[in-house]
Amino acid sequence: MIVVGGEALIDLVPVAAPPGALLPRPGGGPYNTALALGRLGAEVAFCSRVSEDGFGETLLAGLRAAGVDLSLVRRGPEPTTLAVASLAPDGSAAYSFYVEGTADRLFALPPALPSRARALALGTCSLVLEPGASAYEELLRRESGRGLLTLLDPNIRPALIADPAAYRARFRSWLPYVSVLKLSEEDAAWLGGRVDDWLAAGPRAVVLTRGAAGLTVRTREGGEHTAAARPVTVADTIGAGDTVNAALLHRLAGGGPVDWPSTLAYAARAAALTCTRPGAEPPFATELTA
Repeated sequence: MIVVGGEALIDLVPVAAPPGALLPRPGGGPYNTALALGRLGAEVAFCSRVSEDGFGETLLAGLRAAGVDLSLVRRGPEPTTLAVASLAPDGSAAYSFYVEGTADRLFALPPALPSRARALALGTCSLVLEPGASAYEELLRRESGRGLLTLLDPNIRPALIADPAAYRARFRSWLPYVSVLKLSEEDAAWLGGRVDDWLAAGPRAVVLTRGAAGLTVRTREGGEHTAAARPVTVADTIGAGDTVNAALLHRLAGGGPVDWPSTLAYAARAAALTCTRPGAEPPFATELTA
């Protein structure tokens, strides 16, 4: 089982008509990752705190439909976090957030993960917003100590980070507990570090997403591999990086030697399909084998 921890929120995404209209779509990096894993056929559980409001019901319905285990989800009366997206001409998205008093940031550390858990993925807003961020941080340390494969996707949202220097220091403190660090070129630039330094701090591999330039991984052993991006007509890029997370985990969580060229190509193919449709709509396994 792969456990994905973090926020489930509602993206308000611009639509063509009427002018200025926003369409609510399920989202949040961890939510999208869990959804994508379910659609790819992985055994996956979502670990979060989700609102009891109508948006919360919609979010959980989407995960159920994808076969995601919800036994680690707790509910609360607080509202669902909202993320208002603005789209650039190339389909890339920027966000502003409504997070005060929302349910997901009140996440509390669960007493234990299922014994069949083999991997844990964390990232995005959930590692910024307190008090939940400290609980997720403790979950990372605890499960890394138990030997789980851990994937961290910081998925930087500058609008939520009040003290960038403090966040960068905190990020570095997570690295000894991380097996695979996945981040975008933009995240890497914002964090201001070097891949070699991050590898020396703990991760076995660093995967860098580079938009139209594809994906690159560098491993602690010195290996480096690249997969080209698949050419597609882009609706938007919402959820593409989260789909990469899911594809990586689906291939890595089984253990054994890693075929990085094949794994990156699989992730690039899955992300490309996500980009062809509006909002975070990751592909199903059958679409990748067609």
